[in-house]
Amino acid sequence: MSETGSSFSETGPYTLAIDGMGGDGGPEVVVAGLAIAADRHPSARILLVGDEATLSGLLARHPRAAAICTIRPANSAIPMDMKPTAALRVRDSSMRLAMDAVSQGEAQGVVSAGNSGAMLALAKIVVKTLPGITRPAMAAISPTTRGDVVMLDLGANVSCDWRNLVEFAIMGEAFAKAVLGLPAPTIGLLNVGSEELKGDERLRQAAEVLRNSSLARQFHGFVEGHDITAGTTDVVVTDGFTGNVALKTGEGALKMAFTLLRQVFTSSLLGRIGYLLVRPGLERMKEWLDPRRYNGAVFVGLNGVVVKSHGGTDAEGFAAAVDVAMDMVTHRFTDSIRERLGHMESLTAVKASDPSQTVPAS
Repeated sequence: MSETGSSFSETGPYTLAIDGMGGDGGPEVVVAGLAIAADRHPSARILLVGDEATLSGLLARHPRAAAICTIRPANSAIPMDMKPTAALRVRDSSMRLAMDAVSQGEAQGVVSAGNSGAMLALAKIVVKTLPGITRPAMAAISPTTRGDVVMLDLGANVSCDWRNLVEFAIMGEAFAKAVLGLPAPTIGLLNVGSEELKGDERLRQAAEVLRNSSLARQFHGFVEGHDITAGTTDVVVTDGFTGNVALKTGEGALKMAFTLLRQVFTSSLLGRIGYLLVRPGLERMKEWLDPRRYNGAVFVGLNGVVVKSHGGTDAEGFAAAVDVAMDMVTHRFTDSIRERLGHMESLTAVKASDPSQTVPAS
């Protein structure tokens, strides 16, 4: 339904604002994903931003989505190849208006499958970072042999200092609580070794701060690359350069494994017979590792929930991104970060110029 003349839009703040025009699949994927999400979150109230005629037509074909959506017209959309600086100047885009809804308190979170760089730039300028956070980070969930792991940063900040890493640990811990439902998530700093003397000064200083903070009991220490998939900790903290390389390497290794399995099972008659025998187990593994289940990277450290869906995902994947945003809103993720920031002074009391100074336990 449209906002015009709709009492639905006057009953309180929207749960989420959705950029209806973002992503490779465009509005068709977004609305189909919202139809799936509507079954899981029937009480949600969605502000769907984009071309009114296009979105109205799609909602007419997806009554489940129509039941929870109100359309806000937008005159333009941010192309996937637009530079962030140019995107900031387009004030009537669907992505910008969705961000505005969060900034103005109309919605509690935003989801878009659009241009990543533009989304981060708009989030910083429009939604803004929380007081006490120097840089927002990109966090996401990945599968491990023990369950799921939260990783951050995954590319928002190529280089980081020790304070950034401490902030990422705080935000990652709150994210794991909200989305994974863990009461006391364990935290690891990604390093070239697990020994205390390994790594550069910023890693050692961040580790020292965390060991003497209110997160001390949850801080595992340094972890290595293999610890990510082993599920050694619930949260893995690193800079955006390393995190992005680790993420893309993991995705590549997974694709290679499935390619090799396909070759093994199709190369001979015995291979095809073997596939029939192990097919149920392979189907379960495929479902467990399905990237759509883990769709929805989150920009954490902002004055609202901001979730980035993969641009090339399908309706199931977009619905998963909506699930992540709903979990964060339901569990008061932003408020949890604000509460944690009350400890920020003690967490970051170590002076960068004096790495030997320690922090009293809070």
